[in-house]
Amino acid sequence: MSKLETEMLKGTLEGIVLATLSGRPAYGYEITSGLREQGFSDIAEGTVYALLVRLEKRGLVDVEKVPSEKGPPRKVYSLNARGREYLEEFWRTWSFLTERLEQLREGGRQP
Repeated sequence: MSKLETEMLKGTLEGIVLATLSGRPAYGYEITSGLREQGFSDIAEGTVYALLVRLEKRGLVDVEKVPSEKGPPRKVYSLNARGREYLEEFWRTWSFLTERLEQLREGGRQP
């Protein structure tokens, strides 16, 4: 992954993880694996776990400890109402930015 890709991903990873959780609750490794399957192959598991802790502290996700067959209980994250509102804002902002970027790429023409 290029330095530019890494920097852009840092700015959007929070929204990407929240979008992942909007489909269903998941634990950290599931989220990381799912992102890798979608082409985000260079995302480190530690990056996702640190992000999940921040999302939890900000009250955007709920956490439930679920027993695991392979060791200690897993923390399963789910998007709560506050997280859904934040994700909606993320998508509005994303739409705004992508529209403006497309305009710039097309030579600054207005739609």
